[in-house]
Amino acid sequence: MTTNNQLQQRKQAVIARGQGNVYPVYVAKARNSEVWDVEGNRYIDLGTGIAVCNTGHSHPAVVSAATKQLQDFSHTCVMVNPYEVAIELAERLTALAPGSSPKKALFVSTGAEAVENCVKIARAATGRRGVIAFTGGFHGRTNLAMGLTGKNAPYKSNFGPFPADIYHVPFPNEAHGVSVADTLGYLKHLFKASIEPCDVAAIIVEPVQGEGGFYIASPEFLQALRILCDEYGIKLILDEIQTGFARTGRMFCAEYSGVEADLMTMAKGIAGGLPLAVVVGKAEVMDAAHPGGLGGTYGGSPVACAAALAVLQVIEDEQLVHRARWVGEKFSATLQILQREFPELILEVRQLGAMIALELVSEGDANKPNTALVQRIISLAPEYGVILLVCGYYGNVIRFLPALTIEESVLDEALERFENLFRRAIV
Repeated sequence: MTTNNQLQQRKQAVIARGQGNVYPVYVAKARNSEVWDVEGNRYIDLGTGIAVCNTGHSHPAVVSAATKQLQDFSHTCVMVNPYEVAIELAERLTALAPGSSPKKALFVSTGAEAVENCVKIARAATGRRGVIAFTGGFHGRTNLAMGLTGKNAPYKSNFGPFPADIYHVPFPNEAHGVSVADTLGYLKHLFKASIEPCDVAAIIVEPVQGEGGFYIASPEFLQALRILCDEYGIKLILDEIQTGFARTGRMFCAEYSGVEADLMTMAKGIAGGLPLAVVVGKAEVMDAAHPGGLGGTYGGSPVACAAALAVLQVIEDEQLVHRARWVGEKFSATLQILQREFPELILEVRQLGAMIALELVSEGDANKPNTALVQRIISLAPEYGVILLVCGYYGNVIRFLPALTIEESVLDEALERFENLFRRAIV
């Protein structure tokens, strides 16, 4: 039998060190919220490939749709010979995107591509150069996306220089003493000191920071950004790569604020595990780029588009928008019990739909991130049969991204396993 250790050694011999892996656990099969490794060990997946498998691993409807499309044809390039499945998906996504403005879509392959194309489109639409992002934000690993990302290690260290005309301001974070008013004040200061608002093409923000620690942008903050952008002719980009497709208890997180973006990114949970990303934006903004200025060989893969249409149908049929809230509330209830028992270790439980975070500190102090405890929990997770993810500005946040289709019995089992794991880790 091939072992995890054998595969890890083979991997280290041939795959670049920079593309590391959290666990030396090699997957043999996965179904819904459960994963089995090559040694036959079972795990409950509370990361879903970083919020990709919102509909669970290998949902039968997604598998069927992708298989049928693959049997018909796998690729012609949507820019050479297009196909109906891409048009149908664009029709669905532009109708689902928040706001009443007519919209258009652009298909690409990855979230980072979607982000970079948003910047290209915003610059074409405004004739301006500057882009404002936020500390703690994550927007991808390509050069421009890294420049927009507001966290150095491990994403930006040693990879510069980055593109010019990118500016960062602190993200509002009440737990760490940054209010919405503070952030708006930093923006005003930026306009005075570094770049005039008439030279800013776009402001990009995540409605919930993903890698940054699952800090939630309040409706008040997003509404204030919308007003600011309207005042100065700046395009507002909402990065919904991790928050989209029912993850937060709405189809898109922006629905909580009522804010309509000029441009928004979609990826991760869109196609049940197949590579696909989309930019959806106001039609007049999207059409600012000249023909041939946007695209990519694999963007809008017919197989991925077929899978995405199946995902949308599963979300509707299985009421996953509602179920995300139920899953999140179950997690939050258990984690809040732990917080009350260990207030010196758990600073905050954050939850919006099925995006759930546990921020760990020492002595109950927000300024003392307990990264060591997080790493101990992660290292012990395979022993307890759970897959967990880390995030946060200081790497001190456990994030939970369970499948929205997780069975109640498996969810209860996962919560019990995590509680036992947590108690073991703090000893």
